Amino acid sequence: MSRLHQYSVEQWQRPSWIKNAEGNYISPFHDIPMCADEAQNVFNMVVEVPRWTNAKMEIATKELLNPIKQDVKKGKLRYVANIFPHKGYIWNYGAIPQTWEDPAHKDDDTGCCGDNDPIDVCEIGSQVCSRGEVIKVKVLGVLAMIDEGETDWKVIAINVDDPEASEYNNIGDVRRLKPGYLEATVDWFRRYKVPDGKPENSFAFNGEFKDKDFAIKVIKSTHNFWKALICQKAEAGELNCKNTSVSAGDSSFCCSADEAKAAVGKTSPCGKEEPIPSSVDKWFY
Repeated sequence: MSRLHQYSVEQWQRPSWIKNAEGNYISPFHDIPMCADEAQNVFNMVVEVPRWTNAKMEIATKELLNPIKQDVKKGKLRYVANIFPHKGYIWNYGAIPQTWEDPAHKDDDTGCCGDNDPIDVCEIGSQVCSRGEVIKVKVLGVLAMIDEGETDWKVIAINVDDPEASEYNNIGDVRRLKPGYLEATVDWFRRYKVPDGKPENSFAFNGEFKDKDFAIKVIKSTHNFWKALICQKAEAGELNCKNTSVSAGDSSFCCSADEAKAAVGKTSPCGKEEPIPSSVDKWFY
């Protein structure tokens, strides 16, 4: 069970399906609320990638019920490179549900459109989380990354159950209590695609982190974009918006619990687990 004791993850090798407290399959993109405590600005986070791991796992936004799967490129499973001195992802990495960075909306601050995904979160707490875990996080700030011409916000947050959570209330606390961590975060996002032959990423605001209030404003704006998406007021494109709890029964996005179970049952079973390639341990400088 997750930290919320409301959701569990059914982990096959790939994909990972999310279930609610009643044991029904749900979409981590659409069915899990954005806020765990709206009054206190505590948000839900779906963990896609545990800290120190390399497999590029993500919510499959174009598949039914959006399971968590490893990204594939040119027929090969994707792993992020180890960019010295970093090992894999340097935080628990995931997304806030019921948010969407609209690719048709040009952001006033970045001058770029959204990346068509839920908003990303870097959780900086002391515990390594599990893939598919749903945790409650306190937002501290945000970094505005520009990835191949698209706005790709990176929210900095901490698990509210972390032993040190009470000491972190804004981005300045991260700079003070974890010296070098924010600089490492910018360095990681700037260079992590270079070993794949891509250019360095850039950032709005000269790579400076914006504070908690700015971050919450950005999150809530992406929630409004998601609401337009789920109400069919925005173009979904290839996104799969089927959900079991948000859309009314007369909506084409509505999926009953029985339909969800049947759909998952029809998916192809995973093949034999493959060993992690030795190349994943390579260092890049």
